[in-house]
Amino acid sequence: MALNPNPMVYEVREVEEEKRRARREERPEDDDEEDPFDAYEIYDLIRCIGDPEHPLTLEQLNVVRAEHVQCDAEDPYVCIHFTPTIPHCSMAQLIGLCIRVKLMRSLPGRFKVDVFVSPGTHSSEEAVNKQLNDKERVAAALENQKLLQVINGCIAPSRSS
Repeated sequence: MALNPNPMVYEVREVEEEKRRARREERPEDDDEEDPFDAYEIYDLIRCIGDPEHPLTLEQLNVVRAEHVQCDAEDPYVCIHFTPTIPHCSMAQLIGLCIRVKLMRSLPGRFKVDVFVSPGTHSSEEAVNKQLNDKERVAAALENQKLLQVINGCIAPSRSS
C-alpha cells in the first residue's frame, strides 16, 4: 500500500529549450571538442524517471526540478537535490538511487555525482543523504538483484512516455 495514495500531480513544464539553444549557438562548432553538459541537459536525463509507487514521473510529482540541478562540466560535477512527496517518504532512498543510477549510466565516468534530499523536506534527511552518497553502500545496494530490477523499471525509457 502506498504511503501517499493521492499525491499532488503538477503540470509538466517544458525545459527551457530557448536557453539551451542560445547556449549552443554561443559555442563555436568544433567536431573535435566535446560538448559540455549543462544543468538543463542533466535535468532532461532525470525528469522522466518513474516514481516507484505511482505511474507518474518524478517531474510530474515535482520531486525533481530544473532549478535544483547543478552542473559544472569543467570540474566535472553534478549535484541533484530532490524533494520527496511527503516528509516521511519510505521511497526516498530508492528515488535517490534511481537518480544516481540514471546519471551513472548516462554521464561519462569522469563526473562526480552527488544526490541529496532537499534540505528540510524529509524526516530522515541526514541518513538518506549519507546512504545515497556513500560509494560502498550504493555498490552494495546495486548488488541486490530485486532492488536493481525495481531501479531498472523506474529508469526504463517506456516509463517516460
